[in-house]
Amino acid sequence: MKIIFEAPINSLSFGNVAVNLLREMWKKGIEVGLFPIGKPDASAYEIESEFGSWIQNSINNRFLVLDKDVPCIKLWHLNGSDNRKTEKQYLVTFYEASQPTFVEKKLAKLQTKTLFCGNYANDQFRNAGCDNAAPFLLGFDPSFHITGKKYLPERVHFGIMGKFEKRKHTAKIIQTWLEKYGNNPKYLLSCCVTNPFFSGEQMQQLISSTLGGQRYSNVNFLPYFQTNKEVNDFLNAIDIDLSGLSGAEGFGLPSFNATCLGKWSVVLNATAHKDWATADNSILVEPSGKIPIYDGVFFKENDMFNQGEIFDWSKESVFEAFEKAEVKVGTVNEEGIKTGQEFTYARTLDQILAAIQ
Repeated sequence: MKIIFEAPINSLSFGNVAVNLLREMWKKGIEVGLFPIGKPDASAYEIESEFGSWIQNSINNRFLVLDKDVPCIKLWHLNGSDNRKTEKQYLVTFYEASQPTFVEKKLAKLQTKTLFCGNYANDQFRNAGCDNAAPFLLGFDPSFHITGKKYLPERVHFGIMGKFEKRKHTAKIIQTWLEKYGNNPKYLLSCCVTNPFFSGEQMQQLISSTLGGQRYSNVNFLPYFQTNKEVNDFLNAIDIDLSGLSGAEGFGLPSFNATCLGKWSVVLNATAHKDWATADNSILVEPSGKIPIYDGVFFKENDMFNQGEIFDWSKESVFEAFEKAEVKVGTVNEEGIKTGQEFTYARTLDQILAAIQ
């Protein structure tokens, strides 16, 4: 089987998904013509030498595989999906808003098929008339593993990971946690929330605003992690993940990965979270309603992309979820580990290939 694969190879979420899909293609013996979006950089990942050579050969020989009849899998945003390498293009993408615009629908329909991560996003486009839309689900990155180390056994360690955004309720999550646990030495909150699209000065302003200009002894802000190994250590070090309180996700990898490592995640029961987070493997929080998605930076009202609302939650329900999660600290989330065994990238690739075939 031959496939054209167009995707970014970098340390961001798209790059992480791309590397995992490539590994499964390599295992299946698929002949791939790899067209990287942007400059390829796989330094964030521990890649076996044989697999690494295969990736390089797939880039070097991409034009030998290129043919109008070879299907192209494009892992990218809707914004930027308007060009194609071959006649049959299958866009694999993520959507985090709620009201597909005319342009988004046009681009989705332009593809042979548009595969959206999660049933929530897929339903938004199917309901908007995009009959070529189909869902897929991500897998648990096999490079993540339980380290068995003891990190901070004397404290209840909460963590939040992901780009600092209104959509993710980053500031609200931190402020809600501080209202309950601020300056209590029994508790610690570690935040890996650097947004690479902000300057260092802008990030400091965001953090200062979030903290209300106050100093807290039990919250720390970590720099952007350059490698998967650092991410794995972070997820192993925490007891409770709060990233899942995001108001709109294409999947929610940080909280999903923490759950699959046997940690306890507090998760908003909405959008793509509903595809993997259950009452058995997570501490679910029901939404309190919806609010506009717009932040004036990444989501602008009346733009051609990313319009609509995100889900919100009440502080009271999250306080209750904190307490439920606390009770579970020190125990392994066995159902979460089972989730990681069920959700594999082999299955992800099979879902994508089924859409092609």
